[in-house]
Amino acid sequence: MKAFYCSSIAALVLLAGCAGKAAKPEVQPVPPAVLALTAPAQGDPAQRLTALLASEWQRWLVDHPEEASLTGDHRYDDRWTDMSLEAVDARNGNDSAALQKLLELDRERLTPAAQLNFDLYRQQLERELEAYRYRGHLLPINHLGGVQTSDQLAEALQFETVRDYENWIRRIRGLDAAVDQSIVLLRMGLAEGRTVPKVIMKRVPAQIDRQLVKKPEASPLYAPFLKFASSVPEDQRAPLADAAKAAIRDSALPAWQRLKDVVAKEYLPNCRDSIGASELPEGRDAYAYAVRASTTTQLTPDEFHDIGQREVARIRAEMEAIRKQVGYRGNLQAFFAYLRTDPKFFHRDGQALLSRYRDIAKRIDPELPKLFGKLPRLPYGVRAVPAANAPDTHTAYYQPGAADGTRAGNFYANLHRPGSRPKWEQEALTAHEAVPGHHLQIALQQELVRDAGGALPAFRSQIAFTAFVEGWGLYAESLGPEIGLYQDPYSKFGQLTYEMWRAVRLVVDTGMHSKGWSRDQAIAFFKANTPRAELDITNEIDRYIAWPGQALAYKIGELKIKELRARATAALGPKFDIRGFHDLVLGAGALPLDILERNVDAWIEQQDGGVVFKLRGTP
Repeated sequence: MKAFYCSSIAALVLLAGCAGKAAKPEVQPVPPAVLALTAPAQGDPAQRLTALLASEWQRWLVDHPEEASLTGDHRYDDRWTDMSLEAVDARNGNDSAALQKLLELDRERLTPAAQLNFDLYRQQLERELEAYRYRGHLLPINHLGGVQTSDQLAEALQFETVRDYENWIRRIRGLDAAVDQSIVLLRMGLAEGRTVPKVIMKRVPAQIDRQLVKKPEASPLYAPFLKFASSVPEDQRAPLADAAKAAIRDSALPAWQRLKDVVAKEYLPNCRDSIGASELPEGRDAYAYAVRASTTTQLTPDEFHDIGQREVARIRAEMEAIRKQVGYRGNLQAFFAYLRTDPKFFHRDGQALLSRYRDIAKRIDPELPKLFGKLPRLPYGVRAVPAANAPDTHTAYYQPGAADGTRAGNFYANLHRPGSRPKWEQEALTAHEAVPGHHLQIALQQELVRDAGGALPAFRSQIAFTAFVEGWGLYAESLGPEIGLYQDPYSKFGQLTYEMWRAVRLVVDTGMHSKGWSRDQAIAFFKANTPRAELDITNEIDRYIAWPGQALAYKIGELKIKELRARATAALGPKFDIRGFHDLVLGAGALPLDILERNVDAWIEQQDGGVVFKLRGTP
């Protein structure tokens, strides 16, 4: 899953920096009341908590205008996140103040639902405060994102009014300051010995080159002006287009050139040759924290490494069984090579690849009521990853819809080099990124808050625990046989390949960031255990280098959900209802795994006793 916002997921905030963020152009003053911590000093704890969380939500929107735009709040559509050192420090101070206010409340006097809001927000603030200690903001750019990929935001926005286009022009003008802020952070990172690994930073100059166009209308930033919405009056289109060209020419292009000069001549030559997070200052502590925060567990890197090795061995045995089933006489490595190279497993062009993804999604949709009692109302689309970003982007990602329901979610498929993207992986990938995976889970979470009519705080629609969100996505892949997928043994092998991919992550992520593995060693381990194309393998390894710890959460979350399903099935026997179980798991939105486990245990006990269960975390 990929989103254009920087969540509080540790790996994204901690060591990769907050990609795609920059400065606020033409900042309009925000009324002090919006930013104040407005919780009353005394009175009912529930009212004080409600007031604090409402105030904090407004602060979050002001601090993160890109996310505000994506949620459907358009008050800050003309600006970027302020990444000046002063603003970064101020956000940390506000987080500390908010945590102090929160801890002044008497948690024991809150209802169970309010206690969960308290616990989740406390955990989020504590993660942000600890992440700040490791100074991830000094790594504002890597190949997966940064100010140089700011144009991607336009892909997720709706341009329907003159104001929408004017705001985007203001954002283009703001890239001038945004780039300069990133340069300050890069230079400070150099001074402190905190740099992005050279091997992945080498990809960035080409990304900047794609922004350094000869004519403004060729800029990716100009894309919204290539086709105006029908609601924009004809006589205003040319002036808007001219203003966009001027903003690109006068602000963006000179800024991109400054960034290119600094990255290519100053930063890249001095980037570290090492790849492990443990090589950064406080790196071992930072990585251990990223692991805990991403997985919501207390397991150590060594424990994750061992779990990964066991899962790799188990899945290899299942792969061997399918190799024999299809009658392939070579060994597993030869079978991998066959799957990577035989033309029958690939589409000839990107459009055929995209069409098949759409066909798979249409086949899944009518099967969902078999497994879910509640489905989201928000639709989703299947789209191509923007061509300018496709070479450096992973296989696919999901972009959530607007939290207010005004924009659909989208599953983005990478069509770059279709000859390296096999048919046998498409069903598992669609199940993960669209339904019953990310779209179903995230859209339900957003609707949970909207439908609560104010009884749930707004932050619950956006909070993301990687182990839950990505664990659900991987678990959703395993549901394929129950909704008609994987009838072809090669497609089933593709599902095992995707499960193996996530098991391999446990080994190579901890290997590189905790055990001193080289990049080549990690690539070799990956290649030895999956038939994925070498392009995908290299991109994946570089992703793990850029986002330490994040990749561990997928397998750990999936294993926990499977464990809880098996527990409920064994305990309830004929009383077990798969639709009820799935509605339970998704019914409170994203949760830490320990809270999810408590919910399931309480559900089992009350289902077994014939008592109506009240889901923890709902009003």
